[in-house]
Amino acid sequence: MRALVLLLALAIAWPVGLLMWANGKIQHVDALSGTPDNTSGTTYLLAGSDARGGESGIIEDGTAGARTDTIMILHDPASGPASLISLPRDTYTEVPGYGPAKLNAAYAWEGAPLLVTTVEQLTGLHVDHYVEVGLGGVANLVDAVGGVELCLDPAVNKMDFPVADTDSGMFWEAPGCRVVDGVAALGFARMRHADHEGDIGRAKRQQQLIAAVSSTVADPALVVQPGRQVALIGAGLGALHVSDGTGILDLGRLALAFRAATGPEGVRGTPPIASLDYRPGGIGSTVLLDADQTPAFWASIVDGTVAPGSTVGGVPAG
Repeated sequence: MRALVLLLALAIAWPVGLLMWANGKIQHVDALSGTPDNTSGTTYLLAGSDARGGESGIIEDGTAGARTDTIMILHDPASGPASLISLPRDTYTEVPGYGPAKLNAAYAWEGAPLLVTTVEQLTGLHVDHYVEVGLGGVANLVDAVGGVELCLDPAVNKMDFPVADTDSGMFWEAPGCRVVDGVAALGFARMRHADHEGDIGRAKRQQQLIAAVSSTVADPALVVQPGRQVALIGAGLGALHVSDGTGILDLGRLALAFRAATGPEGVRGTPPIASLDYRPGGIGSTVLLDADQTPAFWASIVDGTVAPGSTVGGVPAG
């Protein structure tokens, strides 16, 4: 009986202790706007920070400072399907205090707080949690799970093979699936020059990588592998900076929303796009969202009224 009590105590203490340890490992950043929460459900703003000079797997391309190659809205509504919506980094928008610019310029100018404020103004959604992923850390996480399987399908991925993009480090001989390590996964997620859909194609591949990592981490076999649990949590949290007030339970809810959004019932894609090559002058080529359709689009995301399993937005017709 004494042995049974000890085993039960250990079975309870391990996950509690693991949660407490993980919560202490979280790195926080001042990011949220403090505006009133007028959005039902929970909204996460996810940013891939391409910090230069220090993160493994980053291909140097002459860009100074830090930028965001990846900007996504993950929304878990009160009812209806969860949505993972990619905002092209070159989206033409009004950046508070600076005027018209590309969306990722907000992060380059003032970091997370200005990016959050700009996204809230662009979408009309209140951001509850900000999660910034160091892209070099993505490589470490993929390696921690032992690699992930990624696929390129000519019907979905509009590119010519073989792909040899030196800017991102992506090299892919032919269509099909393969298990890749962290550096190759990072190149897969960052490449856009060899993709005929540019940022839209990259968003598809980024969402595929997220789904692959989420699926691997959700493996039930991890329950009986404490050492691997610690390694994965360490690699995952080491890659993250989150908004003040966001804790380990919030990240757990985020993970569940991720799984729902990237699963068969989830909604994925982009907002409605009017042009992939809008040139307003002074800032080069930008992505112009469809001003007539986007308000209703974001309202449907918040309300959870988008048809489950939908792919939304994408390259404009014609």
